[in-house]
Amino acid sequence: MDRVRRLLEAQSAYRLGLYGEGVGVAVVDSGVNDRHPDLRGRVVYAYNYLTNSGGAADDCGHGTHISGIIGGTGEASGGRYQGLAPRCHFVSLKILDGRGNGDSVGLIRALHWLLEHGKEYDVRVINISVGGRVPKAEIRTELISAVEEAWDAGFVICAAAGNQGPARSSITVPGTSEKVITVGSSDDELAVPVRGIRRVHYSGRGPISACVLKPEVVAPGAEIRSCRADFESPGNPFYSVKSGTSMATSVTAGALVLLLSAEPELTNEQIKKRLQTGCRDLKLAPNHQGFGEIWLPGLLKKA
Repeated sequence: MDRVRRLLEAQSAYRLGLYGEGVGVAVVDSGVNDRHPDLRGRVVYAYNYLTNSGGAADDCGHGTHISGIIGGTGEASGGRYQGLAPRCHFVSLKILDGRGNGDSVGLIRALHWLLEHGKEYDVRVINISVGGRVPKAEIRTELISAVEEAWDAGFVICAAAGNQGPARSSITVPGTSEKVITVGSSDDELAVPVRGIRRVHYSGRGPISACVLKPEVVAPGAEIRSCRADFESPGNPFYSVKSGTSMATSVTAGALVLLLSAEPELTNEQIKKRLQTGCRDLKLAPNHQGFGEIWLPGLLKKA
């Protein structure tokens, strides 16, 4: 995360006193271990859709890791691995099991809950670092409908492009929605473990079936060191390294939290327009980079 903050030039936000305070982020994932020093006291609501019960312990590690990217305080590392928006707060909606598996039904239910209750917790950003092919058309349609209903309700939704690239139109659902902000990895030329296999050029490419430009943006996703959920087990460190478009998505979510700290009146559509002019052009193909790489000096610059 120290490397990510440098690449995004996060100091441009911190110099303005922007740290994400008051902005809620819904992490729809594998849960969050809020006993981690970097996340302690930051989860204001949690629910487990796998067991239909309160609390959302993270027995996979994915959700805690991306939460640290979005807004960990860096306390356990003396600030070195601080996330992008260390004063934001979280709503944790667990839809993935200990192996990182889940289904569309859990995601749909989580989105419906956010439509009813998200604004009670000041949720502005929804991070969806999950995705799949969803072969059944009726389930795929229902999921896209739920995601777009949440977008239309005003939530800023960041969804992963998926790790099934580099073929054309390889973006996973729900990143295929025309409305949400779909995020790919800007550094997928680096070989990293993806589902246990070292791969390059894994980031999902557009366009989607409607010939809409996807992804909208890219962000660093390779070898990101962030919060480890099982740090309490003997011998385990506070941090672990993970890679993929999941990490890039949470980098983007954290950056947009900082933007909302600066301009809380911005709508999700206005944020999308800001991305068109505020990202850094990496000179990659449009179906790979979209508008470019997330860059905070550009995002924070008003037109």
